[in-house]
Amino acid sequence: MQPKLITLTINGRTHQVALKPNVTLLHALRDLGYTDVKNGCEKGDCGACAVLLNGRAVNSCLVLAWQADGAEITTAAGLGTVDHPHPIQEALADSGGVQCGFCIPGIVVSAKALLDRNPNPTEEEIREAISGNLCRCTGYALIVEGIRRIIESKNQ
Repeated sequence: MQPKLITLTINGRTHQVALKPNVTLLHALRDLGYTDVKNGCEKGDCGACAVLLNGRAVNSCLVLAWQADGAEITTAAGLGTVDHPHPIQEALADSGGVQCGFCIPGIVVSAKALLDRNPNPTEEEIREAISGNLCRCTGYALIVEGIRRIIESKNQ
């Protein structure tokens, strides 16, 4: 298989990379240094590798890198930093929804996609939106609480 030159725009930064056609977006992102995209199951079950692809949450392990050629890719780090966290990141930390942190980048991305398309979701819709993100630490109650805090703060 010959490498193909593609353009990946990640968190506003453009990268031209030559990749073999079978390289997943997950591996391309990690090879480019985007370590906030976690390598969990590599089969779409855990959501740790979730990114926004043109605003839609996808598991990057299920997307071939060439499928993202020319697309806008946003990782959790592209939403906020330690010094300037995104409100979702801040709310999850404040609610105690962040424990080991492995699943959190994917959950942040999934929550962002939800709130972008539905700024006032029900608890059931929140749970559905994060249902593809496995968390072994929190039991999800504190994660849901954090996302609800964002909604409540916007509605005040």
